[in-house]
Amino acid sequence: MIAEADDKDILGIRIAVCGSSCAGLSYQMGLEAEARAGDAVIHCDDVIVFIDEDSKPLLNGTCVDFCESPTVTGFVFDNPNNCSACGNRKSCGI
Repeated sequence: MIAEADDKDILGIRIAVCGSSCAGLSYQMGLEAEARAGDAVIHCDDVIVFIDEDSKPLLNGTCVDFCESPTVTGFVFDNPNNCSACGNRKSCGI
């Protein structure tokens, strides 16, 4: 995605938590040209990931992977902090 971006100033990907619902946390991803104040900047192989200050604790320990299968195509977030708002804490190990 970064190599194919029209904007050649793109340095990496921003990942943010943009809300929570009964289904759990919602995520937002986008291409980014630079870090913002307070960002965590993570270098993963050839990719730079930017995470804003509010999202840092919610993404701690999260594994992000790109999957292509008959049932799922896209980014998948395996987040140990993703407890649903409905009180189903079984998936959180609590």
